[in-house]
Amino acid sequence: MAEYKARAADYKKKVVDELVKLFKEYPIVGAVDVENLPAPQLQKMRAQLRDKVKILMTKRRLMNLAIDKVKDEKKGIEELLPYLKGMPALMFTKENPFAIYKTINKSKSPAPAKPGQTAPKDIVITAGPTPFAPGPVIGELGAIGLKTGVENGKVAIQQDKVVVKEGEEIKPNVASILSRLGIEPMEIGLNVTAMYEDGSIYERNILSVDEQEYIDNITKAHQWSFNLAVEAGIMNPETTEFMIIKAAADSKALAREADILTDETVGEVLGKAERQMQALKAELNIPEAPAEEKPAEDKKEESKPEEQTQEKEEKAEEQASEEKPAEDNKEEQAQESPKEGEEKKDEPEASKPEGDDQ
Repeated sequence: MAEYKARAADYKKKVVDELVKLFKEYPIVGAVDVENLPAPQLQKMRAQLRDKVKILMTKRRLMNLAIDKVKDEKKGIEELLPYLKGMPALMFTKENPFAIYKTINKSKSPAPAKPGQTAPKDIVITAGPTPFAPGPVIGELGAIGLKTGVENGKVAIQQDKVVVKEGEEIKPNVASILSRLGIEPMEIGLNVTAMYEDGSIYERNILSVDEQEYIDNITKAHQWSFNLAVEAGIMNPETTEFMIIKAAADSKALAREADILTDETVGEVLGKAERQMQALKAELNIPEAPAEEKPAEDKKEESKPEEQTQEKEEKAEEQASEEKPAEDNKEEQAQESPKEGEEKKDEPEASKPEGDDQ
C-alpha cells in the first residue's frame, strides 16, 4: 500500500513538473473541455494539431498545483482556473490563439443533445411551422415554454425561445423535443473555453469573432484615426498629402468669397461681379442705353484699289454717254439754222406805215 502511494505520488509529481515545463515553454495556454468527446475523435484532433498544439489531460487538482507554481512567472495565469470545466484539459501552443480557435472550431461536427449534457451555447428554438399534428404535443411544447398555434393543420411555434442557456444542463423533455424537431445543438470536438496570452484571458465570445467583422472594424478604426488626425492638424505619411490638398482648396474658397483676384480665382470673381451687376440692374429696372451712332465717314469703309478703278471706269462711261447726246443736239441745231434763214428771206418785207410815205 505504501509502495502504491509512493508510485502515485511520483506520477503526480512528474505530471505537475511536466505541466510547469509546458507553462514556461509555451506563451499561449488554452483551457479545453473534452467532455462527451469520443476518444477516436480526440486522437484525430491531436494528430491534426500535432505540429501546432500540445494537449495534456489530467486531474484538475494537478493543474491547480502547476498553475500555482508558475503564477509568479506568468502574470495572470491563475485567471484561467475558472475556465477548467467539465472534463478539463490544457492546450499549449505558440500559434495565434484566434487562428488556433478557428482551426479547432472548423473540425467540429453537430450532434443531438442528450439528457444531462451541458449546453455549449444558448439553445434556441425559432418560430415557424413544425411537422406535428395538433394533439398532446402542444402541451409538451408548452411545458418547455414555447407558445404555439395551429396553422394549415400543423402546430406552429409563435416566437423564438431560448430553451437552455449556455452552461445549463439539458433536461430530458427538452432533449426529446430538440431531437423530434431535428435540432442538433451539440458540437463534437474540442470545446475551448478560454485562452491565456501575455497576461490576458480571451473568452470564447472574443475568440469566435467573425473575420469579416474584424476586418471591417480595423478599416473603421483606420478611417476614424485618419479623420481625427486631419481635423487636429496632425501631419503624418497618411495625412500630409490630403491636408495639403485641403489647405489649397480652403485658401481658394476663401479668396473666392473675399473677392481676392488670383490666377486661380480671377475668372470666378469677375463672373460673380458680372452676375451681381446683372441682378442689380434687373432689380432696379435700368433701361438699356442707346447705342451711339458713328459718323457716316466712319461707317464707310475704304474701297479696295480694284473697286476704286472699277468705279472710275463706270463713271467715265456714264459721262461719255451723257456727252454724246449733247453733241448730236448741236449738229441738229446747226442743220436747222440755215433752213430757218432761208425761210426768213423768202418772207416779204413788212409794209411800212402810210405815214412814212408821205
